[in-house]
Amino acid sequence: MTAKPVDVLVHYLLSDAQLEAFSAISPRVRLSYHPEGVLSEIPADVIGKAEILLTAKEIPDPEIAPELRWVQFSYAGIEFAVGHPLLKRSGFRATSLSGTASPKVAEYALMALLSLGHKLPMMVQYQGKKIWPPDRWKRFQSAELRGSTVGLLGYGSIARELARLLQPFSVEILATKMDLMDLSEGGYIPEGTGDPNGDYFTRLYPPPAIRSVLKESDFVVICLPLTDETRNLIGSREFEAMKPTAYLVALGRGGQVDEDALLHALREKHIAGAVLDVFNTEPLPQESTLWGAPNLVITPHIAGDTGRYTDLIVELFSENLRRYLADEDLLNVYDPEKGY
Repeated sequence: MTAKPVDVLVHYLLSDAQLEAFSAISPRVRLSYHPEGVLSEIPADVIGKAEILLTAKEIPDPEIAPELRWVQFSYAGIEFAVGHPLLKRSGFRATSLSGTASPKVAEYALMALLSLGHKLPMMVQYQGKKIWPPDRWKRFQSAELRGSTVGLLGYGSIARELARLLQPFSVEILATKMDLMDLSEGGYIPEGTGDPNGDYFTRLYPPPAIRSVLKESDFVVICLPLTDETRNLIGSREFEAMKPTAYLVALGRGGQVDEDALLHALREKHIAGAVLDVFNTEPLPQESTLWGAPNLVITPHIAGDTGRYTDLIVELFSENLRRYLADEDLLNVYDPEKGY
């Protein structure tokens, strides 16, 4: 008996070779490619028969996609999809790109920690002014990463890869995690990366104990998904709990740091400095007071940017497509109870 064909709609710009990789997975794959425009502009018969959709962020209304059973998004965070009626369809699954860019984001985090600790932003400012400070030994005295305590808020794919990269620095790693009994790493894990078995942290804390982590940490890295529980996670009380010599790196999602409280903490020297790659409003408005904040480095949400991004999409989607056809569990399935 011939197996039923599976209609796959690709609504994302890919090369011919990348599309061929999907078709090569199984003769059951019946591919439709419509990378341009919005979903509503795709012929009704094409989207109407699609069982699988690869897309960036757009989600079709349930009534125009009656056969749709799985959507693969090209974003690691899919909070934009929360509450969409399609996610309530029986048997429907949505999967994210979580984990694919984690090695790149972890490299960014390591760069940020070293740059902050060694006062590179300040050095660049003096270079621009053509000043060789006479008190350079004191002014540029570093907070060494080696032997320090690093707090990781969240212990998902990014934090686990950062923990692996930090091993040669002999740091103490304090991490928050929702399920303290399950140390394994779920979801997509690029080969040779991360902390699959939970070997690299020093101590784990439940999320309500976040201030215990902040009090002890010399560096704090936020790498959490945006949920109701993590929105405005870091505010005045949390900054007051941090050491005045501590540094903050935020690269999870915008909305997790109270930006007014951060500005106050930097101005009053409650913390030593910060690097922010994510913001409450993006692009960050020109009138934002954060632009002029002391000891703050701003980057425009590029921590996960890589020249291999489409290759990473193809790698994960290909594996999930293989799993779907084999009736196996998909990677990175959205869990409405967790919110990610």
